[in-house]
Amino acid sequence: MSDFYNKMIETLEAARADVERAEDGNKAATSRVRKAMQEVKNLAQDVRKEMLELRDSGGRQS
Repeated sequence: MSDFYNKMIETLEAARADVERAEDGNKAATSRVRKAMQEVKNLAQDVRKEMLELRDSGGRQS
């Protein structure tokens, strides 16, 4: 599976505790969540690019 995809999942899982803290009113946690979501956004774009390259090349790349 894509390294970018795996990193995106890891980032989301790591942010779970901060999301819960942010919902409880921890303002520092909201900043950490926003930072993590920006990283997820960037990784998602990398996954999109990788999938387009895969589609255009006609198959799996090493």
